[in-house]
Amino acid sequence: MLDIKFVRENPEIVKENIKKKFQDRKLPLVDEVIALDEERRAAIARADELRANRNKLSKEIGALMSQGKKEEGMALREQVTAQAKELEELASREKELNDRVTQIMMSIPNIIDDSVPIGKDDSENVEVQRYGEPVVPDYEIPYHTDIMEKFDGIDLESAGRVAGNGFYYLMGDIARLHSAVISYARDFMIDRGFTYVVPPFMIRSNVVTGVMSFEEMDAMMYKIEGEDLYLIGTSEHSMIGKFIDTITPEEELPKTLTSYSPCFRKEKGAHGIEERGVYRIHQFEKQEMVVVCKPEESKMWFDKLWQNTVDLFRSLDIPVRTLECCSGDLADLKVKSVDVEAWSPRQQKYFEVGSCSNLTDAQARRLKIRVKGEDGNYLAHTLNNTVVAPPRMLIAFLENNLQEDGSVLIPQALRMYMGGKDRIVPTK
Repeated sequence: MLDIKFVRENPEIVKENIKKKFQDRKLPLVDEVIALDEERRAAIARADELRANRNKLSKEIGALMSQGKKEEGMALREQVTAQAKELEELASREKELNDRVTQIMMSIPNIIDDSVPIGKDDSENVEVQRYGEPVVPDYEIPYHTDIMEKFDGIDLESAGRVAGNGFYYLMGDIARLHSAVISYARDFMIDRGFTYVVPPFMIRSNVVTGVMSFEEMDAMMYKIEGEDLYLIGTSEHSMIGKFIDTITPEEELPKTLTSYSPCFRKEKGAHGIEERGVYRIHQFEKQEMVVVCKPEESKMWFDKLWQNTVDLFRSLDIPVRTLECCSGDLADLKVKSVDVEAWSPRQQKYFEVGSCSNLTDAQARRLKIRVKGEDGNYLAHTLNNTVVAPPRMLIAFLENNLQEDGSVLIPQALRMYMGGKDRIVPTK
């Protein structure tokens, strides 16, 4: 969320940014919020004037009463009563204005970084760099659920009966591989100096609206009926929420955290064949990384975060590439975002396995995440990135490590989490 002062002083910059994000429907909101803010500030000024006058009149009333000038004192009391009524009306109007200004400000997108390419949607994202050599073997790579079924490793039919579409049972070596990847990712990030955290898997509505846009909230979040609680779509939500309404001493920054959680998402809309199986699902597990830092360090941390994901995938011999997300593909709170995509030998193309985002002070402003510096308090910057998110990551892992005989090689880095196995062998 932007600072209303910035919007007031730079309306054309805000409007141009909205155009870059292809959200022209929001252009009228800029002038509307400036007008509402002006009315709000006028209401506040009038209320302050009335309070000061009330205090002055109260002293005068006291003096008149002590002098026996009851009639004059009562006349002033009538003025105080009339002004009290006006104050009450102003307070009500001020609350209405505050609520509307906040609502609009939470709809106006953050100012994107100058380096972000301009484009309408993810089809216009720009490839930055490739890591590792993509390989297409001379034998067939089956669809990922077909690979898993050879190991008796997945049961979508039973999951459908139990929970509906978008759920799954993982079993045997495939389930163990899933857990091994999560455990490896946890230790990988701990070795890079991050503090391991298991956060709450449900959060309150004020945290939800603090960490994401209304559009994201509607498309992603499951609400607990009858309670002010939502299931998290990613542990970033509760991890950033951990710092709500706090003031952290500057010398304690950065906060570098890596968190494990299940994730729950509505995943609205129809999806093609490549997004079935366990690619786009309602429940999955993820290892996340979150950083809370000083503003001048957020660009540096952004590059470190996406590099961590690249390094993890390369340590498992999976070719990846990075994509710079274009303006139209950025959620409203994001200033800059890079996706990490893994190579799919079956599709002979890359697909998304992680996303790194710099939100600068947008979440901090909404959640009042502040830093105590030498010259006073200021807003922190927040960043997040996927370390790894199986079972989607398993698609890349299985395809890139599948052998012609149907076995799957286990890279050296994962073997200690797989009981020392150097490969898993299909049961069918």
